[in-house]
Amino acid sequence: MEFEAVIGLEIHVELNCTTKLFCDCPNRPGDDPNANTCPTCLWLPGAMPRLSEQALEKASLLCLALGAELQPRSAFDQKVYYYPDLPKGYQLSQAHLPLARGGGVDIIDEDGSPCRLRIHHVHMEEDVAKLVHEMEGRVPISLVDFNRAGAPLVEIVTEPDFRAPHQAMEFLKALRTQVRYVGASECSMENGTMRCDANISVRPRGTTQMNTKVEVKNMNSVRHVGDAIAYEIERQGASVQAGEAVVLHTRLWDPDKKATLPMRAKFEGPTVPDPSVSAIELSREWIERMRAQLPEMPAARAERLVEQHGLTRDEALSLSADPESADFLEALVAEGVAPRMAMHWLTTQLLPAVRERRQGLGTSPVSPVRLAGLLHMLAKEEVNAKAARDVLAQMFESDRRPEAIVQACGFSQISDRGALDDLIDQVIRGQESAVANYRAGQEKALGFLVGQVMQASRGKANPKVIRELLVERLGA
Repeated sequence: MEFEAVIGLEIHVELNCTTKLFCDCPNRPGDDPNANTCPTCLWLPGAMPRLSEQALEKASLLCLALGAELQPRSAFDQKVYYYPDLPKGYQLSQAHLPLARGGGVDIIDEDGSPCRLRIHHVHMEEDVAKLVHEMEGRVPISLVDFNRAGAPLVEIVTEPDFRAPHQAMEFLKALRTQVRYVGASECSMENGTMRCDANISVRPRGTTQMNTKVEVKNMNSVRHVGDAIAYEIERQGASVQAGEAVVLHTRLWDPDKKATLPMRAKFEGPTVPDPSVSAIELSREWIERMRAQLPEMPAARAERLVEQHGLTRDEALSLSADPESADFLEALVAEGVAPRMAMHWLTTQLLPAVRERRQGLGTSPVSPVRLAGLLHMLAKEEVNAKAARDVLAQMFESDRRPEAIVQACGFSQISDRGALDDLIDQVIRGQESAVANYRAGQEKALGFLVGQVMQASRGKANPKVIRELLVERLGA
């Protein structure tokens, strides 16, 4: 029997707000344990939660970016369950009246066809505390850090539209891009600001029945999501083939074993309206004001990069997926750098150098203005490409202008024909076989001779002028 998967995702996105969702404590989970707490996020009796306006605005922009429809009225519920990271016994979430409904994300499927994956709803909720498991001597202990308690979250619940790991992975990438564009979150699975749970079931291909699902957690990268889903599809298919029932429960993904492991039985506690947080009522005017704040989104930006700057469609799509990179390129163009040169140096030189140093474009000392200065020198043939790469490396270590680095290090390009004649004579005399090969019609010999002259000039010669001179001399 051939099976197909039915997959739905639940994605938690941590909003990058200044404060927590219901109090004024700093939203900095990484600070010293329990440094950012108050009676509200410690859930002490009598404390009254107060909804953050900034969190509501960022959550609303996120919903609009995903094409979801903001609801005129939404409200918080008590999601009741007990766990050590939630000692008050419930979590404030929006179970019955979510902030937004509908929406979706467009991806390209494995066969190259467009595919829209729908969103069921988007709701706000508070994060729970963090459990820290340690050993005290030979005794295992668990500690609770309340810095994360009350951090503002948005949960995106999809329709069960997914049929393959590829779709889930592409959905997460596209969603991450959309959210980053509106500035609502960094959406880093590695750093925990985006977390994904997958609900997976299998059924005979061609049927429409919905079978028992299994929830998989603990996936901290897009690749792990794909691997976990693929493993679970195979595991459940084998169980059904063997006549075993699939039981509703939660599993963890173990990236070392590359397998899902049973965690606990699935428990859904009751949800009841919360009387302490007022309902959210959004006017049409407020919603339209939020909509007006939406920036140019990735698909529209990619089209404009193609039309305005002559990038290929693949280049534009790749670049627009990262707003920081797209902003950097457009800043270079605004400084007068040719778009194709800007694209080439950004993607082949600057981005790899930034990643190697574990920096971001926004925190790198190589600003668009500084890089533009170097590229202007390259365009004017004041330095060659090799020297420009050396200058770029030094720009990470010094705040000097690229012109000053070129002058101090003697990187200026030699383009004067008279100054190159002696070097060319020297190479021609020392490479008689290469000269003979070129005169016999072997074009690649010319490249070898250009390289020899460059080596003799210690990389300072203008390769374009060298080539011209060699062609003149050897053609005579």
